[in-house]
Amino acid sequence: MGETTVKPGAGRWGPVARRPHDGSMRQRVARVAVAAVLLALVLLALPLAVVIRSAAFDDERGRLERDALAAAVRVGPEFSAGDPVELPAPPGGTQVGVYDAGLRLQAGAGPRTGDAATRRAASRAAVSEHTGGHIVVAVPVSSNEQVIGVVRAADDAGNVWSRVLAAWALLSGVSAFALAVAILVARRQARALSAPLENLASVCQDIADGDLTARAASSHIAEIDQVARTQNAMVAELARLLRHERHFTANASHQLRTPLAGLQLGLETALTTPDVDLRAAVEEALARSGHLHHTIDEVLRLAKAENDAGKGAGATRPAAVLLDRVETRWHGVFAQEQRRLAIRLVPGVEDLPLPDRAVGQVLDVLLDNARVHGSGRVDVTVREASGALAFDVADEGRMTFPPAGLFDRGATTGEGAGIGLSLARDLAEASGGRLSLASSSPTVFTLLLPCDG
Repeated sequence: MGETTVKPGAGRWGPVARRPHDGSMRQRVARVAVAAVLLALVLLALPLAVVIRSAAFDDERGRLERDALAAAVRVGPEFSAGDPVELPAPPGGTQVGVYDAGLRLQAGAGPRTGDAATRRAASRAAVSEHTGGHIVVAVPVSSNEQVIGVVRAADDAGNVWSRVLAAWALLSGVSAFALAVAILVARRQARALSAPLENLASVCQDIADGDLTARAASSHIAEIDQVARTQNAMVAELARLLRHERHFTANASHQLRTPLAGLQLGLETALTTPDVDLRAAVEEALARSGHLHHTIDEVLRLAKAENDAGKGAGATRPAAVLLDRVETRWHGVFAQEQRRLAIRLVPGVEDLPLPDRAVGQVLDVLLDNARVHGSGRVDVTVREASGALAFDVADEGRMTFPPAGLFDRGATTGEGAGIGLSLARDLAEASGGRLSLASSSPTVFTLLLPCDG
């Protein structure tokens, strides 16, 4: 029987309903990105549209001015005497006319009488204006420092507006394309940013459902990874605490079962046996209850010693005294099953101090294991071994379980819970020692402890 696992959906916190994902964060991120791009496009496109309009009209006025100057070159000094003027053919839609000093049209196209722009140009100043739906440029023609005529060039403003609108349409198309690309990029980035958080939320839900093995994966986003690492560390610590809680419960149950059974049996025997020495029965019950007290203390110490191994092993007793108590507890148990228990101390180790509670608990586990899974005579030998003290617990049985997993929690060859040997190993390591299987046939377990004596 191994460690219990918490099934999803039935965890110790109870079932938690899953909420359907509505994608709100993803939508918000996309909306913010699109709004930022849209604002940037508006701030860029509006001034650019104004610049396009101004540039178009400036270009048109410059072209008309060039046409007017080209025509003015054709007007000679004899123009004031009535000499005719031959004007170059203007571009389509453009009117170019030459006016005399009386502002009458003499050549080209235009109003028969000069307009306001023509009159102002006759005052020796070039004129450019937008009036009456036309763009008009008027250039004075001088001879001997006298204005002898005016050249007027004009074009329909609608032609310029057509070019402006075409440019604006192109600008709008480019802006729309940029906005579409921005929307695609924003949705992709929103998905990239929200996916790790959605995964983190899913892992949190799995943990809430009781799966303490769920871990958040890396997203390569520093801030989200920091949250994931913190959560993983928290879950690992929570799992460790729950595992220790289960181990403590199992250890306490395993170690208290045999002493309680012995105490109960002794009291029942005293109650049912006529002429029993009640004082001796009470003394035996007190001794067994004291052992129960020590057992509880040792299990608690083991639970607290996870991060402080080898420290706080408790009081020490001479090896002879400790083994004598072990023999007292187990001699009757084996005798009832018609089996023999023999304990032998090699000369010279009787007075060596040993951690009373830890060694006693380990020997209790090994002897109980020999009683349940072994056979025949059980021998406990205490000897020195290269600066350490060795406890050999042997019986006449044969170990068939693979040695590699023998001390794993849950490993058992019978109906037991598979806790005893794992607990004995933990107790030995908490006292700075080591427990191992020395022989499979016959079965021999060896506990090695540092020897300071």
